[in-house]
Amino acid sequence: MSSTTLPAARTLRHAFAWLRFLRSVWQRWFLWVLLAVLVLALLVTVVWLAGRHEVEQVQTALDRDTADAVSDLRSGLQRNAQSLRASQAGGLDREHWPVEAAALLREHREWLRLEWRDAALRPLAAVDTPYRRRVFDESTRSVDQPDVTLACAAARKLGAPAYSPSHYVPSVPSGGLEVMELCLPVDGGAGYLVATYSLRDTLIELVAPTLTRGQEVAFTEADGTRLVAVGAARRMGTRVFTSQQLIDLSGTTVMLRVDGWRAAPDLFPNLLTALVTAISIALVSVLVLLARDTRRRLRAERDLADALAFRKAMEDSVITGLRARDLQGRITYVNPAFCEMVGFSAEELLNHAGEAPYWPTELAHEYRRRQAARLTGGPPPREGFESVFMRKDGSRFPVLIFEAPLINAHGAQTGWMSASIDLSEQRRIEELSRASQERLQASARLATVGEMASLLSHELTQPLAAIASYASGSLNLLHGAGQVQQGGEYGEVAMAVRRIAEQADRAGQVIRSVHDFVRRRDRTREAVAPQALLDAVLPLVRLQARKLAVRVEVSFEERLPRVLCDRTLVEQVLLNLARNGMQAMDLPELSDRVLRLRASRARAVGEASDAGDKPDTRRWIEFSVADFGCGISEEVAARLFTPFFTTRPDGMGLGLSLCRTVVEQHGGALMFEPQAPRGTIFRFTLPAA
Repeated sequence: MSSTTLPAARTLRHAFAWLRFLRSVWQRWFLWVLLAVLVLALLVTVVWLAGRHEVEQVQTALDRDTADAVSDLRSGLQRNAQSLRASQAGGLDREHWPVEAAALLREHREWLRLEWRDAALRPLAAVDTPYRRRVFDESTRSVDQPDVTLACAAARKLGAPAYSPSHYVPSVPSGGLEVMELCLPVDGGAGYLVATYSLRDTLIELVAPTLTRGQEVAFTEADGTRLVAVGAARRMGTRVFTSQQLIDLSGTTVMLRVDGWRAAPDLFPNLLTALVTAISIALVSVLVLLARDTRRRLRAERDLADALAFRKAMEDSVITGLRARDLQGRITYVNPAFCEMVGFSAEELLNHAGEAPYWPTELAHEYRRRQAARLTGGPPPREGFESVFMRKDGSRFPVLIFEAPLINAHGAQTGWMSASIDLSEQRRIEELSRASQERLQASARLATVGEMASLLSHELTQPLAAIASYASGSLNLLHGAGQVQQGGEYGEVAMAVRRIAEQADRAGQVIRSVHDFVRRRDRTREAVAPQALLDAVLPLVRLQARKLAVRVEVSFEERLPRVLCDRTLVEQVLLNLARNGMQAMDLPELSDRVLRLRASRARAVGEASDAGDKPDTRRWIEFSVADFGCGISEEVAARLFTPFFTTRPDGMGLGLSLCRTVVEQHGGALMFEPQAPRGTIFRFTLPAA
């Protein structure tokens, strides 16, 4: 090998070694470099996005401020036009108008001048603002002023206020003003009212001061030419943010421009170190918080399990029935008290589709209507509502239901929770209390009646006995003298004396019936024939019937069984109903007055009419009292059995209430219905012996 090839080979070996070194370095650091590049790109992206987000926030706030300023300007201009229109409400007078115009100028500093012009736009009167040196020369405010002409032509065409385009008015001391004319037609064709706006004063007066503190607000032309500007000047080292909106006025348009000065975001110098440190701290903090959150979650789960067990024990111990339903009406939860109340198991009630098994068939439509109203979002009554449930054996019982919406953790309603209280025992106690109260009321009022009846019966017994004795003695004398057999007038006298004796005996029976009814004695029930009950009250009924010209008709079904009752109380019920019927027919316009008393067989209380020939475990006898009076109105029917309610001036209001109490104590029912063509039928049932 020559001397020239050795350095070349050495150089080549060094080159290959350098390449191998670069390859190993590249393979070792490539992923790290790639990770560093990605992290750097991520950081640059985060910085750029943060700056852009800040710029967007600043621009959004500036756009919102600009929209508020435009709204304020439009509202202010509209109020000014309304004030100018209100100044002509009482008519315009050339003598008083300058005073009114001066008052308006003091209220509106953005106005430079108010003018009153005739229909030909000739000036009639003008007043300048007191807050500024006079700007206008009277010689320049002529008929052919183009800005006023354009504004008034637009106002006359629209029949509403119109504005002129902005124009420059030179002023020697200050260099001039940008102004705008507002022309308003006067009612009745009396000309126009022209108000001259200073655009700069308009921005000062009608735009909120907070908008002009840190930014510049200006009026510009549509091409961007700035007319006037107010607000803060731009500071060095700030960035300009601009927002502009068009204000469309009648007759012209003006552009509102708002320039905001904000410092540009400067986050890059310390971002890398801060970001890495923040990410490291955040990672450790997340791990610590995750461990703490896991411990809190486990503790919360244990507390939740204890709370659920406590709630389950509490729900199982209460006697109030609890029921939860979803928004479709399906039952999702019932407690043992509810299951015991209705007689169904939880498996039979949960997820039950359609009508619930404890709904009575006759009230299903009411439950569906209530559920439909609940699904529409109507709030349940806070005081609850009463309803009727049906047990598994078919028996009904009243309940009081309180409902509240079920709200989940996200604030959404998932169903309804109901609390049901069985009112059966409460109703029984109320019924006993009502019956006791009625008995006390009746006893208090009948005590005096009983005393009076006893006194009358005692006092009348002796005269009636004397009458009967004298009548018997007279008959004996006539028979002893033998004058009765001879006929003639003595026979008629004997007939009259016998009639006197019969009526005295009947009066004695009436008095004894009253005495037996009001005197104290033990209440015992006995088997009595229905005909005997009616026969016992017929003397008293017919006595009043003759007085009121009422015909009494009595009818019976054949072979009626005896009834098991307290004879005196039932006789009083029949007597009260008969007297009420006769008094209902005590009207001058009624010529045919008939009172019908009837006893017949009846079905079991509460049995449907289509029961067919189903055998009753208990037989019933029905008594009816029908009259042909004026009938009972709906208002009276609603309170007919209320104690102390009466339609007669001399009535006590206890008769029908006591009658119903007596009948219900015997297990029967007292009811009434209208009779065709007129009148009312009262019916009550008593159990057969």
